[in-house]
Amino acid sequence: VFGAIGVTDAANFVALGLHALQHRGQEAGGIITHDPEHGFHSAHRFGLVRDNFTSAKLMETLPGSIGLGHVRYSTAGSKGATAIRDVQPFFGEFAMGGAAIAHNGNITNAAAIRRELIERGSIFQSSSDSECIIHLMARSIQKTIAERLKDALRRVEGAFSIVAMTRTKLIGVRDPLGVRPLVLGRIGDNAWALSSETCGLDIIGAEFIREIEPGEMVVIEDGKINSTRPFAPAKSRFCIFEHVYFSRPDSILGGRSVYETRRQIGVELAKEAPVDADLVCPVPDSGTPAAIGY
Repeated sequence: VFGAIGVTDAANFVALGLHALQHRGQEAGGIITHDPEHGFHSAHRFGLVRDNFTSAKLMETLPGSIGLGHVRYSTAGSKGATAIRDVQPFFGEFAMGGAAIAHNGNITNAAAIRRELIERGSIFQSSSDSECIIHLMARSIQKTIAERLKDALRRVEGAFSIVAMTRTKLIGVRDPLGVRPLVLGRIGDNAWALSSETCGLDIIGAEFIREIEPGEMVVIEDGKINSTRPFAPAKSRFCIFEHVYFSRPDSILGGRSVYETRRQIGVELAKEAPVDADLVCPVPDSGTPAAIGY
């Protein structure tokens, strides 16, 4: 997930951020932006970011100074050419205006929530667990999008790192266990970005400020950041798979270099399972730092 606010042509920043995060999902991608004159704009495409969101003709259809995007690696929902409806970000029109969300993680009680919502009249457009969040927001009686998002996320269980946007706000939130990463970056003096990894900030020249903490929600508007903690405190359960495989080696997670962590894993493996070998072969590519360490 990646979002930017306070920049000219936010879609270009989002596309670059998604390109840096392409390793997190290669099936499909989507971008939603907003400009005051024409409202919300969206584009969802199958395939890689470079094959879709480098087209000047397509990017011209995504004006605005605020935008968010998502690259898809399906862990819930259907796959294949018939499932463009499953490609995020998802958009909803509420009483107080439109909002879009992009979600990284897995909602473990999504099936139960989906059944309940359908029985109460909700009409789902996708097979994705993430769409539950939009429907829960629609049923909330809170007065702002941010408060409705809090309401919705208090109902779900599992892992969620979310970037959401309204007409004027960019919102970032992590689940109380902090399973998936989310980081905050500053672009210039008064613009901001939210990214799944620090490599998404590097590619646009943004300054890494800090990680969004487990259980934290940040709301960015008019260059200012408001932080709240809407969930009950919990012990962090960051996914070790991020350090071992998922994240890009040049990213920083929890204050640690992913590359150096993988190299040290190789060093530790050499201590625990030494072998007199002529060659150490990394499989797959994320194993290279570990092989060097070994």
